[in-house]
Amino acid sequence: MKKIGAILMCAAGLIPAVAQTNPPATRMLALPDCLVEAIQHNFDVQVARYEPLKAQFGLNASYAGYDPTLSLSGTHDHDRFGGTATNSFANNNTFSSGLGGSLPLGTTYNLFGNVQDNTTGESSSGQIGVSARQPLLKDFWIDGTRLSISAAKNNLKLSENDLRLQLITTVTAVETAYYELIYARENLKVQLEALGLAEQQLADDKTRLVYGAIAEAGGTLEQDEAQVAQHRASLIAARYALSAAENVLKSLITDNYVQWHDVTIEPATPLEAVRQLFDVQDSWTKGLAQRPDLQQAKLNLEQQGIQLKFSRNQLFPQLDLTGSLGYNGAGREVSDAFHQYGTADRPFYSYGAELSLPLSNAKARNSLKADKASEQQLLLRLKQKEQGVMVQIDDAVKRAQAAWESTDATQKSRVSAEAALKAEQGKYNAGKSTTFILLQLQNNLTAARSQEIRALADYNEALSNLAQQEGTTLERNKVDLTVK
Repeated sequence: MKKIGAILMCAAGLIPAVAQTNPPATRMLALPDCLVEAIQHNFDVQVARYEPLKAQFGLNASYAGYDPTLSLSGTHDHDRFGGTATNSFANNNTFSSGLGGSLPLGTTYNLFGNVQDNTTGESSSGQIGVSARQPLLKDFWIDGTRLSISAAKNNLKLSENDLRLQLITTVTAVETAYYELIYARENLKVQLEALGLAEQQLADDKTRLVYGAIAEAGGTLEQDEAQVAQHRASLIAARYALSAAENVLKSLITDNYVQWHDVTIEPATPLEAVRQLFDVQDSWTKGLAQRPDLQQAKLNLEQQGIQLKFSRNQLFPQLDLTGSLGYNGAGREVSDAFHQYGTADRPFYSYGAELSLPLSNAKARNSLKADKASEQQLLLRLKQKEQGVMVQIDDAVKRAQAAWESTDATQKSRVSAEAALKAEQGKYNAGKSTTFILLQLQNNLTAARSQEIRALADYNEALSNLAQQEGTTLERNKVDLTVK
């Protein structure tokens, strides 16, 4: 029997970093490095790895229905009769042994041997032989043991699907956390640049005030100072967001947070938009074939079909063929009985049939009806799940398309904001604009820069979400789930 164990192997694209050239407090990690760490150390993945092992043990245990059973017994009987005056009694010693079990076709067998020694009459007798019973109708093509084995095999497949589903969930979460970390780091840079612009504007206006280029009464410096304070607050928020994003990623890739607490993760994978063509029909085909939760629904329906097969078989009457054969032995001593076993000159055999027909069979008939109803219910749930998968994939495709369009739009917006600020700065330097307008355009540029990196992160996360809805996350990231 195949030994089952969950072994997670990473393809060439997921090789851990060989050497670290960064200071001990900083680790530069590409997305594949994070995925390797998560597959090895994520708590949810580690927990899920045990499910196939447990299911394999359950399958092994279900085959115990075919294990033979050895029985041994010895009995001493004392019987006094005729009253105390006659002092009549009999002593019998009986020894029995048997080796019995069942076979995959429902056959039950028993290899037996027994000997009885009458110490009063000084005589011994016994038998050795084999008996068997073969069902022809009820319990012929499926019985309780075969039902348990089928259920255990199905449960093993379910556990492997659970592991695959958990891996997809974890990989998707790591991808999202990684892109969020990149966004948080880039957004922090944007806020630093915004604060730098505001502080430079304040310094320039102070200089202009000294030379009389602007009037203090106009509130110019107050506007500049308010702008600086606003961007300092935004910078504080951006720093916290970066710390929180880093913690989310750390929690997904380690089972020892203390070791990672003081480590700064520096993403090595750039945040960029790689154009991808979307085909809803192709995505539907992938999703309907590969989604683990959909496979689970199909396995549940398959298991119900096996249960229905068992219930149908239980409607039949019990018609069994029976038979036995062996040898008798007798003599004054136990050794004489064993000697006659060896000579094989006192054979016996028997054969026959037994029919047992329940008159109402109400339990079996109603169990079959209940199982048929359950099968129809599971079939409807499968169709409902398939429809839900198609809707989820359609939404994911549209989300990815919209995210792609946003990357282009936000890039153009950022370029326009930079050009507008540059032009307005020229006017301001020539005394043809105001501080208020300049600060407003600086805010517009900051927002445009932030929106651009937000759109890039959203697009990459949308691609990750689409792969999750299709069930292709592991293939997309070159993660090979090998179960052996």
